[in-house]
Amino acid sequence: MSAETRVEPQRRRFAVDLHVVGPLLALLALVVLGMSLNDQFLSAGNVTNVLARSAFIGVIAVGATFVITIGGLDLSVGSMSAFLAGVTIIVLNALIPNTGGGWGTIVIGMVACLALGLAAGFLNGILITKGRIEAFIVTLGTLGIFRSLVVWLANGGTLSLDFNLREVYRPVYYGGVAGIAWPIVVFALVAIIGEIVMRRTAYGRHCAAIGSNEQVARYSAIHVDRVRLATYMLQGLLVGVATVMYVPRLGSASSTTGILWELEAIAAVIIGGTVLKGGFGRVWGTVVGVVILSLIDNILNLTDLVSPYLNGAIQGVIIILAVVLQRGRKGA
Repeated sequence: MSAETRVEPQRRRFAVDLHVVGPLLALLALVVLGMSLNDQFLSAGNVTNVLARSAFIGVIAVGATFVITIGGLDLSVGSMSAFLAGVTIIVLNALIPNTGGGWGTIVIGMVACLALGLAAGFLNGILITKGRIEAFIVTLGTLGIFRSLVVWLANGGTLSLDFNLREVYRPVYYGGVAGIAWPIVVFALVAIIGEIVMRRTAYGRHCAAIGSNEQVARYSAIHVDRVRLATYMLQGLLVGVATVMYVPRLGSASSTTGILWELEAIAAVIIGGTVLKGGFGRVWGTVVGVVILSLIDNILNLTDLVSPYLNGAIQGVIIILAVVLQRGRKGA
């Protein structure tokens, strides 16, 4: 056996190891950078703020992990969230005269938000599976539809939650358990369940099989359309979960709600090691990717290194670099 032949497996093993630990090393580097730039970076208040604000994107990104693993894409999640937030606020305000504006009202609004999220995901999924339209085209179209609907509902302005009801709803975002904010708790639970589903269930294996080779998956008796439809419905449901936590934060919805959330979700998924073309997904990696993006945003806000208004540009560059690195690993 030649020296070059012996070196090749070691090179591939190193590439795989880097693929696994790369996001963790990037996260560690950001933490060290943040500590060196600002003494308050690791304070309890700042860490809680970073994790709580990242929970919205994190929950959505868990759904995006399954969508991308299956070889799909959902560009509508930000606009969908804005639409769900607008409709939820309208429903909550309309229920006050009949329900008194207590927790019963909040629960009905939450259920309506989750149901509408499922319906929106079903719309995307049915157009892709039964209409045989590319996911990129369908979700690009529904991105525009959902965004226009929330602008129409708000009559070009802002939809605001009733002030008294907002006070009742506030603990869903600002409250918590054992000092941990509810959005962080929900994000952690969604991530843990998502990782288990991806790794330990037939559904997770079917997602990877379809993303890897759809024809082979069909020959293996996998109900491809059914799994794909379920995946987009899961994405819609998780957008609903994120919106339920988002509404009490500001108590309003407008045309700017959820702007670039789809970019952040996709960036987090790709940074975490999920293959953009499908076939392999890693939920825990997505969680690391979400935290990395949140730390970048936080560092930009705490320092004067780069304008925080360039955060979207930085995320775009990260997506491009992550895909280039994925291709490099395949060619290794």
